[in-house]
Amino acid sequence: MPNASSWSASSPLLLLWEDSSGTRIFLSLLYAVLAISGTLSNVMVIYLVFSFKKLQTTSNAFIVNGCAADLSVCALWMPQEAVLGLLPPNSSSLRSAEYRLLRGGLLGLGLTVSLASHLLVAFNRYVLITKLPSVYQALYQRKHTGCMIGLSWALALLPVPLLPGLWTLGSAQSDGSSRYTALLLALAVLGQTALLLHCYLGIVRRVRGSAKRVSVLNFHLLHQLPFPAAPPPPRRAQRRLSSVSVLLLCCVFLLGTQPLVWVSLLGFFLRPAPPALQAASWLLLCSLSALNPLLYTWRSEEFRRAARSVLPRAEGPAAA
Repeated sequence: MPNASSWSASSPLLLLWEDSSGTRIFLSLLYAVLAISGTLSNVMVIYLVFSFKKLQTTSNAFIVNGCAADLSVCALWMPQEAVLGLLPPNSSSLRSAEYRLLRGGLLGLGLTVSLASHLLVAFNRYVLITKLPSVYQALYQRKHTGCMIGLSWALALLPVPLLPGLWTLGSAQSDGSSRYTALLLALAVLGQTALLLHCYLGIVRRVRGSAKRVSVLNFHLLHQLPFPAAPPPPRRAQRRLSSVSVLLLCCVFLLGTQPLVWVSLLGFFLRPAPPALQAASWLLLCSLSALNPLLYTWRSEEFRRAARSVLPRAEGPAAA
């Protein structure tokens, strides 16, 4: 029977070798649920933004960019993992280097652009709240916004060839290139997380210190912030709810990204983490692709109104 390291090097789900197929079936079902829910939510957000003019803002352009990237994970990568997890470990599909390269490329492209979109949204909101309106308008012209989105995809294409090496992350048989690839991934995510936290904590400090400045900004983009919509609560309660919403977004993002960062750093500087911990860290990171649409739209009254207008309503005696 193969050992754990050989299983982690060849498994599409990054699983431990299990005598029973229960764990593999469970994770395959989990991938299937994430794939369906993530595909529907990302497609819904993209459809709403393109269908309703009120939602066609700069901040939402970055959100749509992230949703498009998340679709490559939820609609293209996750269904393959769900199916391959049900195949025997010695299946020829799992041993194909070209097929693994394709799957690794889809995963790497989607996650890289998605993480870049998180940062673009955070920086957009940071400039909107903390800088003068003239600075925001000069920075976020249509052509500048398009260049930022294009750059996120161009940068994501550079490390795609390195992604297949991450399948052997933490394996005792992994070579030096895989370990350095994992280190680069960890450092990149760690740097992106630091910038994102700087932006959102700067927003929290500004809102708590000057609620009046936020209230007089005459931008409909403010509806994209995780603030209560209407009716407006008292100023102290508004500052408290705004801070809680931003901090909740940051906590969900940290929960999804940081386990993989520290597992990668642990494997590079000390010793490889248990394969089960590696699998859990990857699963948390990939689950962000299904949760991202909810993170950025659940507090927006504009998105809720748009969704209610397109979703079918149940008809009954009350409606009649």
